[in-house]
Amino acid sequence: MATLIAPEHADHFADAEALHKACQGWGTDEKGIIEVIGHRNSAQRKLIKETYEQQYSEKLGHRFEKELSGDFERAVYRWMLEPYEREAVLANVALKKSDYQVIIELSCTPSAEELLAFKRAYQARYLHSLEEDVASHFTGDLRKLLLLLVSVYRYESEATNATLAEAEAEILHKCIKDKEYHHDEIIRILTTRSKAQLVATFYRFRDAYGTPIAKSIVGDKDQDYVSALHTAIRCIKSPQKYLERVLSDAMHKRGTDEDAITRVIVTRAEKDLAKIKELFYKRNSETLEHAVAKETRGDYEKFLLTIMGAEHH
Repeated sequence: MATLIAPEHADHFADAEALHKACQGWGTDEKGIIEVIGHRNSAQRKLIKETYEQQYSEKLGHRFEKELSGDFERAVYRWMLEPYEREAVLANVALKKSDYQVIIELSCTPSAEELLAFKRAYQARYLHSLEEDVASHFTGDLRKLLLLLVSVYRYESEATNATLAEAEAEILHKCIKDKEYHHDEIIRILTTRSKAQLVATFYRFRDAYGTPIAKSIVGDKDQDYVSALHTAIRCIKSPQKYLERVLSDAMHKRGTDEDAITRVIVTRAEKDLAKIKELFYKRNSETLEHAVAKETRGDYEKFLLTIMGAEHH
């Protein structure tokens, strides 16, 4: 499911040396940098960073910041972070922009253990809990929903209860029919049930009431909150479909959203980007590689295509 092409064994001493050489002299050898880090997995990149620091008494990240710029530098910086630390940085950036969609994405796509590890990384890096920072950036029901989504420790099981799914689909339908989107029951169900149970409830809702639950929630009042409910439902129901939509929107709306493109490709290249690429092709009748090549330029484009497993010629 990953798209990254990395050797099983890599020589981190040789890699550190190659990166040092690429950053020496008059011009930076961006191609040399991409050649190394674009073909190393997370564990290998960590070793390269440690070796580089021991050999050259400076942090590789600092060196890259000096040598690279723009979207390319940002993508490389995020790629070189360890996964949970990267999520912490992405959450922090999203909070500064009050981007609740990214907060929901980061809290609803991982497993319970992964969410916990990302929150630990956030706390270690920013000396605040994620909950504290979410609480200080949002208000009202949106804050309530986000706080519960970031603090939940969901039961991880594929087992589902059909009777419960039916009962909770009915509760959700009643709240939605009455346009009581802020109802405690909606928030309780979305933020406490296991993902498998929620998916069963969503399917039950569609079968019983003829419309998918996300499509049933429409409202002009409190648009952010309604939009947050949509995002949570879609992330829980199918993270890969949700992330594919993020990429499609990032490339097809007016003005390319490089931040979103970087976030999805960098965070999923070692996980499930191959599946996301399939879904992208299904929706858009063009490959994700082709779309990326159209919408991005230069070293940034080459780097993204490399970690997507599509060498740029």
